[in-house]
Amino acid sequence: MISLSNINKQYGKQLVFIDASFQLNPGEKVGLVGPNGAGKTTLFRMIVSEESPDEGEVTVPRKITIGYFRQDVEEMKGRSVLDEAIAGSGRVGDLHHELEDLQHAMEDPERADEMERILERFGEVQEEYEHLNGYALEAQAREVLHGLGFKDEQIDGDVGLLSGGWKMRVALARVLLGRPDVLLMDEPTNHLDIESIIWLEQFLKSYSGALLMTSHDREFMNRLVSKIAEIDQGEVVVYSGNYDFYERERAIREANQQAAFARQQSMLAKEQRFIDRFRTHAAKAAQVQSRIKALDKIEKIELPKKRQVVKFQFRVPPRSGEQVAIIEDVHKRYGSRVIYNGFNLTVRRGERWAVMGRNGAGKTTLLKMIAGAVAPDSGTVRLGASLTMGYFAQQSLDVLDPDLTIIEQLQRDFPHDGLGSLRTLAGAFQFSGDDVDKKIRALSGGERSRLAIARMLYNPPNLLVLDEPTNHLDLATKEMLVEALKDFEGTMIFVSHDRMFLRGLGSRVLELGGETGIEPPQVYPGSYVEYVQKMGHEAPGIYH
Repeated sequence: MISLSNINKQYGKQLVFIDASFQLNPGEKVGLVGPNGAGKTTLFRMIVSEESPDEGEVTVPRKITIGYFRQDVEEMKGRSVLDEAIAGSGRVGDLHHELEDLQHAMEDPERADEMERILERFGEVQEEYEHLNGYALEAQAREVLHGLGFKDEQIDGDVGLLSGGWKMRVALARVLLGRPDVLLMDEPTNHLDIESIIWLEQFLKSYSGALLMTSHDREFMNRLVSKIAEIDQGEVVVYSGNYDFYERERAIREANQQAAFARQQSMLAKEQRFIDRFRTHAAKAAQVQSRIKALDKIEKIELPKKRQVVKFQFRVPPRSGEQVAIIEDVHKRYGSRVIYNGFNLTVRRGERWAVMGRNGAGKTTLLKMIAGAVAPDSGTVRLGASLTMGYFAQQSLDVLDPDLTIIEQLQRDFPHDGLGSLRTLAGAFQFSGDDVDKKIRALSGGERSRLAIARMLYNPPNLLVLDEPTNHLDLATKEMLVEALKDFEGTMIFVSHDRMFLRGLGSRVLELGGETGIEPPQVYPGSYVEYVQKMGHEAPGIYH
């Protein structure tokens, strides 16, 4: 279907692709992986002709349609969310809006002299619209938008009033509604909650076209893809299996390459010793020259490039009292919407509470009340004795000084610690080498999140309150964080849409709102894994 043959691509001195080839076949679901800057977005942009290779050929059949979901969303305003979602859904979306314009024209008395032409065009458009099953489009659009977490009042409301994250969901709905032959998706789960992620997973499972996607969500990738295409040192290497298979197979290939490298180095050393020993012996001159020529012709095996993640070990936090947070008869509402109505909960030392719930159920509100950022309307939220709290939310990024570099920020935060320790901390959160000299103002949202978490965990508090801590973290950093937090001796209460994070850390589950979103909070004393087994679903309102 789509093929890239012998592609070369260079930006300045940086070689992105070197004689790389890749093929996406009809109906395949492929995960695209590689470190930051490897060329994943460049590959997408070449497929949609936004960039061209320096050498080589990109072949895309003329008749196929491509939907491309990307992280940068264009300006959206002047339409309802529903109309904005329909607008990008290919030919049928164009016809939907032309029909609307023609209906307005038919009602305009100033265009009465054009009526014959308008009616004729209306008939043509309506016939094609019916043929493409257009009258089912609005219902499909509402279904997709509901699946992505929108409520009816949002769907019919002004798209211009939405935050950036919600506009990303509208852009995603637009691509899905187009039902293209090929879907290119760059981190589609970044701005979604767990309910929407699971809905998208089911949607893409039943999608019959080809899918090429990047994702930092291991579970999402594992459940969808049957192939992994890794961009590795300028080449595209394909593995036939899901992400777990790719990791195992890559480790085997690395071990084999390491062994082959060691064998070749041993052989080369032996040959070199012979050459050095007999270089001046006339009787051996022919043999020496023969071996020198043979060595020159040997294709040298390279040592596999190691992608080691620096391990991060917690310092032991001070011990807190037995009761960490006591919530008694808490009431909270926003306008007419009741969030909590006489809510009670006690969080004890060492517990790790995963807070679950649909959008609007009150997850972030609860974390803000515990952190003291929001007060209940009535009732009390009391913190226990000997507590130090670390609170991570998106607002945590505001405490970073944009004029400092990463290492300067860490040195200012921890003036009594050595440069080596701070570099190790930075390395654990994927800031290695010259990265530590980057100005904070130049960092992406994901990089700022990593730095904010690193600062919070270096001298760990004994209560961690975390609101979506894994947003924008790549898989390697996320796995390091989960492993580090498993050894954390304090108390945690967190909201996360990442199932690896939930499964690895949730020892208690608080479900807010239930299936309908308005049911009383439910406490499950077991782990997240036990919660899933007992409830038969991975998030409130998601049943299989």
